[in-house]
Amino acid sequence: MRIPAAVILALLSVGVRAATPAAPNVIVILTDDQGYGDLGCYGSPSIRTPQIDRMAAEGARFTDFYSGAEVCTPSRAALLTGRYPLRSGMAGNRRVLFPNSAGGLPPAEVTLAEALKARGYATAHIGKWHLGIHAGSRPQDQGFDSTFGLPYSNDMDARPGITAKDRFSPTPPADGWNVALQRDGKEIERPADQTTLTQRYTAEALRVIEANRTRPFFIYLAHTMPHTPLFASPAFRGKSRRGLYGDVIEELDWSTGEILAALRRTGLASRTLVVFTSDNGPWLTEGAQGGSAGPLREGKGSTWEGGMRVPGIFWMPGRIPPSITSTPASSLDIFPTALALAGAPAGVGVELDGLDLLPHLSAGQPLPERPYFFYRGTNLFACRLGDWKAHFHTQAGFGQPQRENHEPPLLFRLTHDPAEKYNVAAQHPDVLARIATAVTAHRATVKPVEDQLK
Repeated sequence: MRIPAAVILALLSVGVRAATPAAPNVIVILTDDQGYGDLGCYGSPSIRTPQIDRMAAEGARFTDFYSGAEVCTPSRAALLTGRYPLRSGMAGNRRVLFPNSAGGLPPAEVTLAEALKARGYATAHIGKWHLGIHAGSRPQDQGFDSTFGLPYSNDMDARPGITAKDRFSPTPPADGWNVALQRDGKEIERPADQTTLTQRYTAEALRVIEANRTRPFFIYLAHTMPHTPLFASPAFRGKSRRGLYGDVIEELDWSTGEILAALRRTGLASRTLVVFTSDNGPWLTEGAQGGSAGPLREGKGSTWEGGMRVPGIFWMPGRIPPSITSTPASSLDIFPTALALAGAPAGVGVELDGLDLLPHLSAGQPLPERPYFFYRGTNLFACRLGDWKAHFHTQAGFGQPQRENHEPPLLFRLTHDPAEKYNVAAQHPDVLARIATAVTAHRATVKPVEDQLK
């Protein structure tokens, strides 16, 4: 029987005194719709990202890092719970939450903020939430002491007459979307001035760091950008070789640099884990205002590599030595990794789908081979095991109305073929058999839950 969240959190803190100033801090920087190929350290030829490139050079850069889902809402649920989103009902046919959605992240789910708060951490959510606007699902209900940002995507609450063409315009109307900026659940600006969001989120992150210099903290900085419509501040507008999209990414790079500089300046760098990643791949249907998946196939919304393989950088000077690792990992691993860093037990009564990455990151210990499952909504589309990825169904992220079913499944050896061009299923029936066994075992752990996205 699953233990209720309140009991789990009590168990997490039993016999544990409040965290001391020496306890490590955790910062997760999550961008929205940023592609695998949109950073210099991941091969971008036209976007300058010196701060993130330095972060990657000083820390661990994963070449094979995956988001928890192919679109916004389920991906965020996966990151904050360490669980595939179908386990919490945060995956469904509607794909993401909308302003008129009745559901949200269930109160019974234990978030990383709740788990760390039970250890004495100050917890702050900054940026986009998109996990529910109703009581029980809001940031302040899910373990965050403070929250500053948008309740959902910046293209929602569109004003009358606004179209998709306006959303991916190189000059989107500043007042086209009536989404509210909120602090601690209270509206402070409507519509939010989106040209200022990256700057204001950064300032808020720096404020939280400064205010908690003497106690451990967890910051979940979920940037609004580069989800369309794209907005950059005047300091960055028109400066990139890659147009408005590049301007936005270069401002996000500046933001990351400001946060890392603050950690160095305050002497907190060596005891702060900073993770940089994206919620899913690039929104390719946005044209020039969408990002790049680099050499990978497809983008946001799909379970091809371009839809879910994203940047993954872990930085903690003195604890995580510089490295480039091709070991597969995902945002599901952030939860157990942060818990291990904080010295907390790993989710009593909660079925976590991620692993603690610290032994691999700090000492180069190999991780066990494990399957990773690619869902589109509640449908299992693909599975990766080691070098291999099998596709049971395929569908473009957007614009393809029906999925294509594959029996036998398509099979790609990703180390040889990251672009997923060459189906080698006929040559490797043994690999398909091993993957089928992993899928059967996984499905036995999946229990029906209420769809929160309907």
